[in-house]
Amino acid sequence: MLVIVAPGQGAQTPGFLSPWLELDGVADRLRGWSEVAGLDLVRAGTEADAEEIKDTAVAQPLLVAAGLVTARALFPDEDAARALVGAVAGHSVGEITAAAGAGVLSASDALTFVRERSLAMAEAAAATETGMLALLGGDAEEVAAKLAEHGLTAANNNGGGQIVAAGTLAQLEALRADPPAASRLVSLKVAGAFHTSHMTPGVERLAKLAPSLPVADPKVAYVSNRDGEVVASGAEVLDRLVSQVSNPVRWDLCMETLRRLGATAVIELAPAGTLTGLVKRNLKGVATLALKTPADLDKARELVAEHGGQQQEQQA
Repeated sequence: MLVIVAPGQGAQTPGFLSPWLELDGVADRLRGWSEVAGLDLVRAGTEADAEEIKDTAVAQPLLVAAGLVTARALFPDEDAARALVGAVAGHSVGEITAAAGAGVLSASDALTFVRERSLAMAEAAAATETGMLALLGGDAEEVAAKLAEHGLTAANNNGGGQIVAAGTLAQLEALRADPPAASRLVSLKVAGAFHTSHMTPGVERLAKLAPSLPVADPKVAYVSNRDGEVVASGAEVLDRLVSQVSNPVRWDLCMETLRRLGATAVIELAPAGTLTGLVKRNLKGVATLALKTPADLDKARELVAEHGGQQQEQQA
């Protein structure tokens, strides 16, 4: 079974979209989406520096647009693609990309939603100096106790002993000075304590937008960050996208569901690498491909040919 996944904020690097602009139609598509996103996506993906694309209001629309562009390059025919793909999942903002890929939202509405999401979360992040820090390794109970001691939230559980702590910069500095034993701490390229109560104003803002967006039920299995469950209702997917900004991301549970569904191959849309790395460590034996540049398309197509459509055949 073939699974398509979309990365979250922090995966972006300066200039990562440049090679994709060499493909016919990509620049025009991005320029059209730029009007919806309220952002020059071509410039952001090719010329902007690391500090600029760290900005939540830039990073999130850029990531969704990049995922949609690379998905279209791999699957020019959307209907044919949905007959080949067994499941989709996204990490944090990548869930919006996944929702569009599953047919829940149109590309334009996905960019409308992520524009509002990015502005709402940037505004919430500006209210208090907050951030996120990855903890790699260490005893799970000790890590949880140390986060609680410093008033931090486990905003992401990425599986394999990788927890992302979120909170104020002062709380994160206190954790740096007093980390759990055997844990390695890594700063993340994000500008706020996402998926915590600090983002509650963002939920309220998105809740006002949601009723104006038409949705359809997913045409492939949509695996949710909230609990790793497959969501069959388009309305529920949208509700979960709204509440997700202040809820923890349970990528560990998403991977468990992919295992249960029988995933045999995972392709990660650009800017790829983070999620395929997690899949490699947690889902042994599953083939992975990080679709970083157009040079990876031929290998991706080989995986699609080998693994695509298997779930549908088994169901038939």
